[in-house]
Amino acid sequence: MWMNATREPKSQPQFGLINLLKAVAAQLIVLHHLAFYGPMADRVRPLLPDLIDWLADTARIAVQVFLVIGGFLAAKSLAPTGQPGMSHPLAAIGHRYGKLAPPFIAATLLAVVASDWASGWMTHDSISPPPTLDQLGAHALLLHGVLGFDSVAAGAWYVAIDFQLYALLMAILWLGGAIAGGRPARWLMPAAVTLGVAVSLLHFNLDAGWDVWALYFFGSYGLGVLAWWAGDRRHRPGFVLALLVMMLIPATVALALDFRSRIALAVLTAGLLVLFGRSTTNSTGRFWSTVNTLGRISYSVFLVHFAVCLLVNAAFTRFVSPEAEPQAFGMAVAWGASLLAGAAFHRWVEVPLGAAVRLLGKLVGGPLAGQGDRFVSVR
Repeated sequence: MWMNATREPKSQPQFGLINLLKAVAAQLIVLHHLAFYGPMADRVRPLLPDLIDWLADTARIAVQVFLVIGGFLAAKSLAPTGQPGMSHPLAAIGHRYGKLAPPFIAATLLAVVASDWASGWMTHDSISPPPTLDQLGAHALLLHGVLGFDSVAAGAWYVAIDFQLYALLMAILWLGGAIAGGRPARWLMPAAVTLGVAVSLLHFNLDAGWDVWALYFFGSYGLGVLAWWAGDRRHRPGFVLALLVMMLIPATVALALDFRSRIALAVLTAGLLVLFGRSTTNSTGRFWSTVNTLGRISYSVFLVHFAVCLLVNAAFTRFVSPEAEPQAFGMAVAWGASLLAGAAFHRWVEVPLGAAVRLLGKLVGGPLAGQGDRFVSVR
């Protein structure tokens, strides 16, 4: 969901708003984990208490941006016109796993090495104990959350949730196709997704015990799906208005009953995508070139930043003065190093693995549906 697996030519139009939202949200997630994990933030807090506390707490809701964008791009890929049906759901799910899991597994192993290295320089609860084979296997299958295994790295839960959400939308489309039986069913999928949004926001999202399952997050993801359909300028105004009402009613009721800032952000993001999500920009000028690059590497940054931040935390704990100013510099170093490592990981790991998966798909044959953008996958 977060980006394409191949590098975009600079002259090719891209979804500018989506890349901008991904770029900003990815930075907030990196900074959130920097403020939440590791001793550097604890030492900087007396110097910048309000900023560190905001990053450690409120900034985490930036993940909602990735959830909504994930639904938006999944609808673009799987059901661009909103019609039910899915010809080869298992092949599409397998393809999705092939896009998400290989770089995630590589980043998980990198986090294991980083934890072992960091443990020689500091003692801190942000360092994970050596994982068991069962734990690594659960991560490889994207089942670590539902099987009750601790995540090896911060944010690992999101990759599994993105995969679940994609599979859930696939199941809704397939079931809708079975019900429609080949007949036109313009309202079936919007109604089904709206029902899923309502059930998620009014029930599952109120119980943190469900946060390892897609139903907890489908409210935000489904808003993104509806936003893609509502943003189609070819629809008549009445149809668009109906879709907007279907988005707003469950979200408004949910916020009225129990206001959640994360859901409010999801609604705002979905609204922006309805208005501007389909708008494209050319990668010209320094600003958009930077934005598109950050959007393109955002999944890789998400995957590797924890290992990088952990190592920088350990190095600054072991070798640098514990005073707030040099530790604040260490946080800046960790942030910048995360971006550089993400760019390298994207070029040398994610892109080659994506090419290998596509080659394997050609060798084994069979249709591979759902080859659109992903979480961003965000993750």
